[in-house]
Amino acid sequence: MAIPAKLQNEIRQFQRLQAELTQYSEQRLQMDLKLRETVHTLDALKGLPEETPLYRPIGSLLVRAKDRKEIEELLTEEKETLEVRVRALERQEGHLKERYTQMQKELSEALQSAGLAGAAAPTEG
Repeated sequence: MAIPAKLQNEIRQFQRLQAELTQYSEQRLQMDLKLRETVHTLDALKGLPEETPLYRPIGSLLVRAKDRKEIEELLTEEKETLEVRVRALERQEGHLKERYTQMQKELSEALQSAGLAGAAAPTEG
């Protein structure tokens, strides 16, 4: 039995949404990993003796920092930026998950009513 063109189009839209959701999830995980690394670096910095020489990246070079405060400020700013980005990605991912769940339900119902329930039923992703 052939799948109607309208339903094929909806399945393609669902697949695009699924890919977009995967992309946002991966981005959020990467940002979260960077955030954890930055927090860990800030914590490690607190345990270093004051006289320890510290360096900061400028492009592909490492340049000696003026003082500990300079590094702490850079890391704190990076941490705050990453926190904002992670929250934004989490919100977007949440909206996409809601759309995904709704679209999955609608497609399943449409496939069932067309008598194609097992033919191309969308799967949980």
